[in-house]
Amino acid sequence: MDVDTAPVALPTQRQGTAATILCYNCGAPIDGTISTGALCYDCVKLTVDASEGIQREGVLHTCRDCERWLSPPAQWVTAAPESRELLALCLRKLRGLSKVRIIDASFLWTEPHSRRIKVKITVQQEAFEGAIIQQTFEVEFVVANQQCPDCAKSFTANVWRASVQVRQKVQHKRTFLYLEQLMLKHGAHREAINIKEVHDGLDFFFSQRNHAEKFVDFLNSTVPVRVKKSQELISMDIHTSKKSYKFTYSAELIPICRDDLVALPIKLAKSIGNISPIALCYRVGTSINLIDPNNLQTADVPTNIYWRAPFTNLADVKELVEFIVLDIEPVGPTNGKFVLAECTVARASDLGSNDKSYFCRTHLGGILHVGDSVLGYQLTGTNFNNAQLEDVENSNYANQIPDVLLVKKHYARKRKPKSRSWKLRRMARDEGELLPKKADQDRMDADYEMFLRDVEENQDLRQEFALYKAEQKRKKKEADEMSMVTTEDSGDDEVPRIDVDELLDDFEEMEIRE
Repeated sequence: MDVDTAPVALPTQRQGTAATILCYNCGAPIDGTISTGALCYDCVKLTVDASEGIQREGVLHTCRDCERWLSPPAQWVTAAPESRELLALCLRKLRGLSKVRIIDASFLWTEPHSRRIKVKITVQQEAFEGAIIQQTFEVEFVVANQQCPDCAKSFTANVWRASVQVRQKVQHKRTFLYLEQLMLKHGAHREAINIKEVHDGLDFFFSQRNHAEKFVDFLNSTVPVRVKKSQELISMDIHTSKKSYKFTYSAELIPICRDDLVALPIKLAKSIGNISPIALCYRVGTSINLIDPNNLQTADVPTNIYWRAPFTNLADVKELVEFIVLDIEPVGPTNGKFVLAECTVARASDLGSNDKSYFCRTHLGGILHVGDSVLGYQLTGTNFNNAQLEDVENSNYANQIPDVLLVKKHYARKRKPKSRSWKLRRMARDEGELLPKKADQDRMDADYEMFLRDVEENQDLRQEFALYKAEQKRKKKEADEMSMVTTEDSGDDEVPRIDVDELLDDFEEMEIRE
């Protein structure tokens, strides 16, 4: 019998005369007043098995996708290796433990790839009146894979209980790229069983309603969004009156993005601080942050205020024009990182053909210098089909419309875009029936490249994301390209770089886990 028997304290014999008998097995003298079945304690330990009837082998079922363990009959629990939760699960799986007293239980080391878990258990049992037997034995569990119902649903088409439809009606995907990085950093999409890409956004499918509501709460806390809820009856039990619904949440993002030129309704502009109706969106959070480059006045448009009087942008980043700074002079006022300056610029395409220049005020006085390239919107000579702009032109604010509104500094990149030493994670999604054509793929690549440049140029923006180091092959390729850079590429040194201290090392591991 393969058991480890611990010594048991023997009761002391009574003082005086005691009835002494001999053990019928080994002949040793014992106290006859103690009921041990005419056996000495050494023979009791050899003949009585305290672990008799206790299961010595078992099977543990685990789901390899979510790494949860099956707790019979149908509950799936989360337990780390060699944790108290897993030990309790192992003990509940054994039959016969209720008849004995458990003194100690612990894990024994096994090879991780052996798919075996060994538990060492110490029990006590009263063999006869006054005789307690303590024994230690081992139980071996075989780890078997079994897919849990939740993971089975995730691999089955059209099995979902709630969906969130995220939409934004703009010409580019910058907002969704920004939202994607926030989801990856905070793990907001982990409960989604499928992510499908559609024309104007993304569809997220969830197996439970509360998972979809949690995702909607995440959207409300990160981006300006308006959510509508609807439900559809799928089945009903006429005997118990139980109904089953599918829930759909429609989340519409405000169609205003960072660096967009907007014309506010005059009534709205007066109500948020009497800001100029012609403003620039410099940040989008839970509200729209606007700035007037003429005087650095800022204002916020909350989501609920926007949907009372919605408006669209005059122009987006696709319509930016490159200008060359001919003269610039700061005029003093500052607002955080913004410095007010008076600037004279000329279109880069007009240099050498005419001497036409434009005078304007800008909030980029802290980073612009003479000879720099800057991107901006040209309002003079441009026709905008916008009702709010027409109201501004017919009001007292007509003289506040500038000829040129500068947006951001332009950096001439001479190196290849794929030579970056850092990389962002991407979210796995189902393209569905939207198989991208070559033109659509080129547009998506251009939007992604524009987003990467924004991350490089805006330090506040990349602090909200998790940036990872590129693969070793990419680093080696970049080092080879850097060694081949000639003197004519020296102008690329002014391009903003991301410090290696801001990058994380575990990009490949995170990519595999996703």
